Amino acid sequence: MIDPFKRLARKGLFLFDPETAHGMSIAALKSGLVPACQITPDPRLRQTVAGLTFENPLGMAAGYDKNAEVPEALLRLGFGFTEIGTVTPRPQSGNPRPRIFRLVEDEAVINRLGFNNEGHEAAFERLSALTGKGVVGVNIGANKDSEDRITDYVAGIRCFYSVARYFTANISSPNTPGLRDLQARESLAALLSAVLAARDEMAERSGRKIPVFLKIAPDLTEEGMDDIAAEALAHPLDGLIVSNTTLSREGLKDQRQAKETGGLSGVPLFEKSTAVLARMRKRVGAALPIIGVGGVSSAETALEKIRAGADLVQLYSCMVYEGPGLPGNIVRGLSGLLDREKAGSIRELRDSRLDYWAARKV
Repeated sequence: MIDPFKRLARKGLFLFDPETAHGMSIAALKSGLVPACQITPDPRLRQTVAGLTFENPLGMAAGYDKNAEVPEALLRLGFGFTEIGTVTPRPQSGNPRPRIFRLVEDEAVINRLGFNNEGHEAAFERLSALTGKGVVGVNIGANKDSEDRITDYVAGIRCFYSVARYFTANISSPNTPGLRDLQARESLAALLSAVLAARDEMAERSGRKIPVFLKIAPDLTEEGMDDIAAEALAHPLDGLIVSNTTLSREGLKDQRQAKETGGLSGVPLFEKSTAVLARMRKRVGAALPIIGVGGVSSAETALEKIRAGADLVQLYSCMVYEGPGLPGNIVRGLSGLLDREKAGSIRELRDSRLDYWAARKV
């Protein structure tokens, strides 16, 4: 049976440019037009990571709900958690349009949005009004014209501390000039020291310690991975998110759109991001939580991320092609895969293909 989204809704949305279609999907979630997913909770999928309990390991990655407009609606689609942002202290419009491109043959997306968002204040007001208990993380970044980017990340910790279940410091977007320079060891040490000091100060005031994750790029050298792992272990960081979009265009069918600048996401990112995930797992050891992102399009690809070393997984771009039923299908599919593997919990399968993925040449 053909998925009705693929037959009708996707065909209709694809008549519009990607950014307009994205706005329409946000509006549909706000209005309640997208039905909630009915999933029977599976205790084998529940786990505690970085002190937080996740009903299932699948999350919506940052980039979709930039301004915290629909976090609860996303959770109703079947996600175990969702992440808003990237949000910067001051509102900014981002890069000129067009800035999102569908590579339909590749089931991929290229974007060069540039942290377009309404700023801290607007997102904080919306998050403050939430009534549910789901896990909603806040992805924080720096304004393009900031004179002190580290101060912008610290401001994000302070602003959202009362409403975030976890933070992600995003230093890996390729669309803000110089942002990835924060992944260099000396800069990263300064960033982590400042951000985690702010977190600890807020924790002491509030009596609750909010986890902080670091989101990194897939386009890292072995030396770069060594440096990030060393700093992650040298600071009281709560986990890594591997990975953001890639600048690589290797193997794409749509060579016309491939010429667009920006970060590539979707199915072609799966192998590269999963290999980097496994290599980071090897470097940081078994204890540090890792969220795997990049090319998750099915229960099988979600589980493969976990086999490669991820505790949790996120997706975004593949929903452009698979529709709002994707998270529910993946979560149900994971339960089926646990049946097949005769596994008592999803945790049992973590790292089961770590060596394979760490050795992959991508």
